[in-house]
Amino acid sequence: MSKDLQEEQEFWRHPRFRDLGLLKAKFTKHRYDRHTHPNYVIALITAGAERVKIGRETVVAPTGTLLVVNPEEWHDGESGCPDGWSYRTFYPQVEFLTHVAVELGRSESPIFRQSAIDDPQLRDAMALAHRLSRSDDILAAETAMLVSLRHLILRHTHPQSPPEFVEHSNARRRMAVYQELVEKRLCFSIDLQQLAAAAGVTRFQVIRDFKKVAGLTPAAFIRDRRLRRANALIEAGASLADAAVGAGFADQSHLSRIFRAAHGFTPGMLKRAVA
Repeated sequence: MSKDLQEEQEFWRHPRFRDLGLLKAKFTKHRYDRHTHPNYVIALITAGAERVKIGRETVVAPTGTLLVVNPEEWHDGESGCPDGWSYRTFYPQVEFLTHVAVELGRSESPIFRQSAIDDPQLRDAMALAHRLSRSDDILAAETAMLVSLRHLILRHTHPQSPPEFVEHSNARRRMAVYQELVEKRLCFSIDLQQLAAAAGVTRFQVIRDFKKVAGLTPAAFIRDRRLRRANALIEAGASLADAAVGAGFADQSHLSRIFRAAHGFTPGMLKRAVA
């Protein structure tokens, strides 16, 4: 467990579902940088309130609220009240949640309709599932998790094809070009001129495209992609130092600082959870 004044964080893996990460945390002053995940984020507020911006929507989630972030959605987070907030969070991989949805008769990856869910029955089920993930009774942990996910998927997702959150446009097509270049050059410096040259536009157009499609700056987007590369390297068994270099960070301390600002826990916690 990490403790910083009145802040606490614990991260671990579910004993039955190893592609399901879990976080228990209490924050007072911590503020999440805007970032994305390739997986879902499902957070149950257990005390206080959290203010979050998910996509273009800003909500203040009080105790008992379930916050849900779909894969690839930009989001941040900070205290929504003077005393901060505590929460229990689930990080299910897309493949895992899709498999659960298919078992329930759905044909594709779930897309959640609302960012903030007020559902007392679901709240209690998710709280139980999170607590039992630390239990020695693996069958009870598995059962509680599947029961809560069944409720979540059947009552709070789109039954049909997911909607397009951003219209097809020239900006979106150029964004694919930018992203390809960023992925290729994560270990090197990347500037606006390189991005502009790749898409055949001006540097000012690059800035506008990132703002329109992703809602943030090119620098923030690149930082997010470096974090995701570091996550993947750590989960694949790389040392923290190697993950930092392999993702384009200056060193391990640089990675640790940016990682905690985005995720709320340290890369060392992730390393121990996947060991």
